[in-house]
Amino acid sequence: MAVIGYHASHEQIPPARLLANVVHAEQAGFAAAMCSDHLEPWSRAQGHSGFAWSWLGAALASTRLRFGVVTCPGYRYHPTTVAHAIATLAAMFPGRLWTALGSGENLNEHVTGRPWPPKETRQQVLAECFAVIGDLLRGETVNHDGAITVDRARLWDLPPQPPPLIVPALTPETAARFAGVADGFVTVNQPPEALRTMVSAYRDNGGTGPAVLQVHLSWAPTHDEAVAIAEQQWGTNVFDSPTMAGLATPEEFERRARELGDELGGAVAESVVISAEPDVHAEQLARYAGLGFDEIYLHHVGRDQERFIDVFGAQVLPRLR
Repeated sequence: MAVIGYHASHEQIPPARLLANVVHAEQAGFAAAMCSDHLEPWSRAQGHSGFAWSWLGAALASTRLRFGVVTCPGYRYHPTTVAHAIATLAAMFPGRLWTALGSGENLNEHVTGRPWPPKETRQQVLAECFAVIGDLLRGETVNHDGAITVDRARLWDLPPQPPPLIVPALTPETAARFAGVADGFVTVNQPPEALRTMVSAYRDNGGTGPAVLQVHLSWAPTHDEAVAIAEQQWGTNVFDSPTMAGLATPEEFERRARELGDELGGAVAESVVISAEPDVHAEQLARYAGLGFDEIYLHHVGRDQERFIDVFGAQVLPRLR
């Protein structure tokens, strides 16, 4: 059975409380954890966005869990800065960190003032960042002159082994494109056939690392409450990947969500697994594992993480072991 982990949502929970949540998740039986590196939340209703890299140091020190982080090199961060952060955490906590290097979202990167490039350009930048960061983590001195520039960079404190660098992929094309260089891939819940295609695209193009799935879900004691939580907290996260990558502020996401009108509920139901029944969630997660995913991270889109952790620790995780 797949490793079942906990997704720590910086966009929704303040950092100190999120640290307590991840400690609680470990105690409840979650086997790993992951988070995303955001500068802004997707909506003002979410309302938070702690700095993932400093939080990870505290989370790794406070638990024994293995952690992943999704981040974007090449814009807010020069790739040498990302490599430096990875190396220091992995040196202190060997074998407990993976990093997903993505092509980014305007929401987090527009603050540099640079024009937001099209996806093909961003993926070219990402390919260069994979090469630079990988070489630095192997202890090499790096010079690079391309979409990014690196002058005689090297890292002085390295982990015993270079930690995994995986790719976030929302399309089969991205999974296939980076299969040869990424140590795995991570995606989000989609219809089963789409997920099966994602796994095949990575494997068929030489990818041998873990297939990782982040599942957005909403649970509450009643179905109506679970629906309300999903719509209030995740109603701005229902758009296609070009839209999600291109909008620049929480207010822009909120405006696009309002434009959906009566269609919002259906869009949320397609993006979030919603049920008041823990058994329904357990059955759905087992189906995801059956598609070939090695690790599955549960993201309850509500802000009451304590109740979710207790219920899933007692009633869902035991069914998935």
